[in-house]
Amino acid sequence: MKKFYLLPCLLLLAGLTFGQATKKRKGTFSNPAQNQKETFLDKQWWLGFKAGMNLSQVLVEKRYSALSPGNYDASLTDKGYDDFSSPGTQATLEVTFYYKGFSFSLQPGFRHSVFTYSNNYEWTDPENANNRLELNYQNEQKVDYAEVPLIFKYDVIGNKLRPYVQVGIYYGFLINANKAVEISGTDYASGGVNEFRNDPVIIGAKDLFAKNHWGLLGGLGANYNLGNVRLNLDIQYRKGMSLINSTENRFGSDRLSGIGEAMDDIKLNNLVFSFGCLFPMRYLASGFKTLDQR
Repeated sequence: MKKFYLLPCLLLLAGLTFGQATKKRKGTFSNPAQNQKETFLDKQWWLGFKAGMNLSQVLVEKRYSALSPGNYDASLTDKGYDDFSSPGTQATLEVTFYYKGFSFSLQPGFRHSVFTYSNNYEWTDPENANNRLELNYQNEQKVDYAEVPLIFKYDVIGNKLRPYVQVGIYYGFLINANKAVEISGTDYASGGVNEFRNDPVIIGAKDLFAKNHWGLLGGLGANYNLGNVRLNLDIQYRKGMSLINSTENRFGSDRLSGIGEAMDDIKLNNLVFSFGCLFPMRYLASGFKTLDQR
C-alpha cells in the first residue's frame, strides 16, 4: 500500500516541475522582429535644410580712428555699436547622426550678418567758440560668410516633441563685405545754423576683413515628429573667438581714410534663430515609420 501512496506524490511533483519550466521558457521568450525595431530606432541619420535670421553683437578689442582730435579727449570719438539691432539671414544644410538620445551634427551653411555703429566729431574755432562744426557718422557693415559648424546635441526628452541642448565649434570663411557710411552734421560757422546730410559712401570692404575666423556655440532647440518628417526649431548663441577684421588693411581704403573712418579690432557674436525640416535616411522596411514609436 505504501507504494501506491508514493506514486501519486511523484506524479504531483513532476507536474509542478514541468509547469515551472514552462513558465520560465515563456518569460525568456523574445520577439526578434521587436528587437530589430528597437535597435533600429536607437540609431538614425537625418538630412535636412534650415533657414532663419540672426542678430549681431560687436566686441571691441582695440579702438582705431583715422582722425586724432587736438583739443579734447579721443575717447569722445569712440564708435558706439548697436548690439542685436540689425537682422541678418542664414541658410544651413544639416547632416546629423543620432544614437540613443545623442546626436553629432555637421551643418555647413551661409550667413549674412549686419551690424551698425556711429561716432561724432566736433571742430571749434579756438578764437570764437560759436564757430564750430559737428559731424555725425552712421556706419552700416554687411558681411557674408560660409561656415562649417560641428555640433553635439542631447535630447532632453524622447517623445514626439523632443527638446535638446547643444554645444559646438564653427569655422567661417569670408565671402564678401560691403560698407556704407552716411555723414550728417550741423554747421554753426557759416553765419547761421545749417544742418546737412551727405549721400552715403558705399564701397566693397572685403579687404578690410580677415579671410577666416572661428568661434564657439551653444543653444537650445526642439524637434517635432510629424509622420516620417521632423520639424526643427533651433536657437544658437555664437561667440567669436578671433578677430573678424584685417589688421594689415585697416587703412587700406583711401575713401574711408579720407572721411576719417578706420575699423576697430573686433570680434563678432551672433544670436541665431532657425526653422527647418529633417528627413530620415535609414528605413527598416517599406511602410515602416522611422520615428520613435515607443
